[in-house]
Amino acid sequence: MSTEQQRASTSEERYVSVLMEVSNAMVRLHKEQFGRGPTSARTNWAGHDALMCVLENTLTPAERNLVKLGEHERLRETRMFFQYASAREFCEPVELIVGRKVRAFMSAIDTEADGLVTEIFVFHPEGHTGPSRIDRARR
Repeated sequence: MSTEQQRASTSEERYVSVLMEVSNAMVRLHKEQFGRGPTSARTNWAGHDALMCVLENTLTPAERNLVKLGEHERLRETRMFFQYASAREFCEPVELIVGRKVRAFMSAIDTEADGLVTEIFVFHPEGHTGPSRIDRARR
């Protein structure tokens, strides 16, 4: 294997490792924040400056009851409130894993799709020395 092939292999391994680490961090956070983790998680780059993590089957038993009652809006509002109240907890591990500062954090849930959640992180350009999204999060 040439030196160039070794570098490409190492770069690919790091790329995959970052995606797996972010997925694992999001599963841990969901378990901590909601008392139940998703059954699957996958993270992918969305261009050069954004990561999107898709988490499946995230609803707790109480949230499933809200769905049965048709309280989708109430469930979405509650989840969104908790997600943004925990922006710091979501952004910190991602910044550590990726090595870049988060510019924006967005979270969404589709209660009609068994609690499918997306966590999206948009990064400042590499080398950015200003504040991150964490600095705007409530303490």
